[in-house]
Amino acid sequence: MTMTHLVTHSGGFHADELLSAVILTRLYPEAALVRSRDAAWITPGEGRIIFDVGRDYDAAARIFDHHQRPNPLREDGRPYSSFGLIWRHYGRDYLHALNVPESDLEDIHEAFDQGFVLPIDLMDNGALEPSVAGPLAGMTLPVLLESLKPAFDARGDTADDDAFAAALPVARAFIEAAIAKRAAKRRAEAMVTAAIAAAGDGQVLELPMGMPFRSAVEKAGADHLLFVIHPRQDDWTLTTIRKSGDTFESRADLPESWAGLTDAALEEASGVAGAKFCHNARFIAVAQSRDAIRAMADLAVAAAT
Repeated sequence: MTMTHLVTHSGGFHADELLSAVILTRLYPEAALVRSRDAAWITPGEGRIIFDVGRDYDAAARIFDHHQRPNPLREDGRPYSSFGLIWRHYGRDYLHALNVPESDLEDIHEAFDQGFVLPIDLMDNGALEPSVAGPLAGMTLPVLLESLKPAFDARGDTADDDAFAAALPVARAFIEAAIAKRAAKRRAEAMVTAAIAAAGDGQVLELPMGMPFRSAVEKAGADHLLFVIHPRQDDWTLTTIRKSGDTFESRADLPESWAGLTDAALEEASGVAGAKFCHNARFIAVAQSRDAIRAMADLAVAAAT
């Protein structure tokens, strides 16, 4: 069936219907986006998808609201917003539209649902307090997207609709970047896994380029690895491996005597010709060549063990 209209409510907007519109307008670019509360529009009909309005959830009728009672819940009892419902039914098609490989599609669909969609659902339903973000509460994605609504005194017949249209590409950029990041992570995992095998019992992991590596290291159970080296455009880097995603603490730090040094001073402190830089926090160092960064890595391992 050809979709001719994508319908959500008029007036002010929240992150859930804005993000839902990102998914649907990508899948049905020829469909008109209608913002209305008129019964004629928010009643299911031929060629339309209705979301965040209509007080019903019926996928067969293509209506996806969550404000009614009983409200739609996930299997674990947590509430859906319209975004969660749209992602549940259209997310896989969206990933296909973004050319996500079939082999990665289910994993990325689930990862995006849990890491991106679910927090939107919970905040929209009041099941997650903004205060959990602490000092960054005003910087969460829902707050930032809703800051694009017109000011209270910026009134006009099309003010809300114009703001929604202007916010749509901003929301799209966040979703597409989040999907691309997860797809890249899947590609990186395969490369890191191969590099772990090549490293054997060594404590330094050499990668062919900079890439996300910690999750693959954890999945492989490679607890013996302490540092990572890889080339950049003109030099090589040596980095630490964080203990987990919830801390900046590393499995091992670079030598304290290197902290904050550059060029000749770092060469003297390390004894490595070509050493160029070590961060004050001792989580990254830079050298001119592979041989130099390898020598620094060996020294770092010796100092840490």
